[in-house]
Amino acid sequence: MPQLFHIDDLSRQRARKGKAYFEFLRVPAMSAGVYALPKGGTDPQKPHREDEMYYVVRGVARMQNGSEHYEVRAGSVIFVEARVEHRFYDIREELELIVFFAPSERE
Repeated sequence: MPQLFHIDDLSRQRARKGKAYFEFLRVPAMSAGVYALPKGGTDPQKPHREDEMYYVVRGVARMQNGSEHYEVRAGSVIFVEARVEHRFYDIREELELIVFFAPSERE
């Protein structure tokens, strides 16, 4: 299993698959993936059963996390508790994120 990843490589792999989310790591304690949403796009996700952390690689948007709303941009780190309603919206620049789930996201 690889232990070193480069965001450029992960982004290309996600784009080749043609999906918004590309999982690149899965072990029992956590999973991780790259998630991308286009400018003006809609975030279709629903609450997860796992705790989640996002790192914004690039882009600018707003995020709802429970009853709170934030502006997020490159460098932002966001924690979302399991089962909390959350989504990205008002995506002003294509949003690319690294997502961590703990424990591993259940499929």
